[in-house]
Amino acid sequence: MMDIVTIQHLKKFFKDGPQIVKALDGIDLSIEKGKFTVIVGASGSGKTTLLNMIAGLYQPTEGNVIVDGVDLSQMKEEQLTVFRRRKIGFVFQGYNLIPELTIKENIIFPLALDDTRPDTAYFSNLVHLLGLCHYLDAYPYMLSGGAQQCAAIARALITKPSIVLADEPTGSFDIKTTQNVAGLLKMTAATFHQTLVVITHNLDLAQLADRIVRLQDGKIV
Repeated sequence: MMDIVTIQHLKKFFKDGPQIVKALDGIDLSIEKGKFTVIVGASGSGKTTLLNMIAGLYQPTEGNVIVDGVDLSQMKEEQLTVFRRRKIGFVFQGYNLIPELTIKENIIFPLALDDTRPDTAYFSNLVHLLGLCHYLDAYPYMLSGGAQQCAAIARALITKPSIVLADEPTGSFDIKTTQNVAGLLKMTAATFHQTLVVITHNLDLAQLADRIVRLQDGKIV
């Protein structure tokens, strides 16, 4: 299997007044294509910064982030925007669904930005697998938190991205909903051959992963 993400000697420092915060301090990491990787660590360990670096949202202070064969540090902001839209799916703790759009419109929204039509068979399989068939004409406020997160997962997968990044996707759920969403994340990633990278504090979700990466003070431990 080839690596979908290669991170080399990655450092990311931020200025906080007169202080320099070393959010990431020398990360070397490869993520295998098609695998489910969980990143864990205490608050302030650098988890979210690392996820944002993989997404190309930050430029490295030092080092390289290569995603699907592309060195993100060599791309201009306009190129990065298109790359993220086409190659990276995002799942957030807060769903980030657009309240004025139906669930179907929310799911296909990333395609609409590229003026692209959805693959009908793929869309049908996706919403069936996530249990959304009966909610496509509903609006987000009409759904439970778990169902809204399923819609967010479908939106992340609809473009058939190279990699799916999830930031605490079950952070606000009870145990049963957490288990359901975690299982669906793993199942959809396996079914559609997606690479999944998740940051979480949830041990139930972490135990489903193919690999667990632990961060402490900006370093892998």
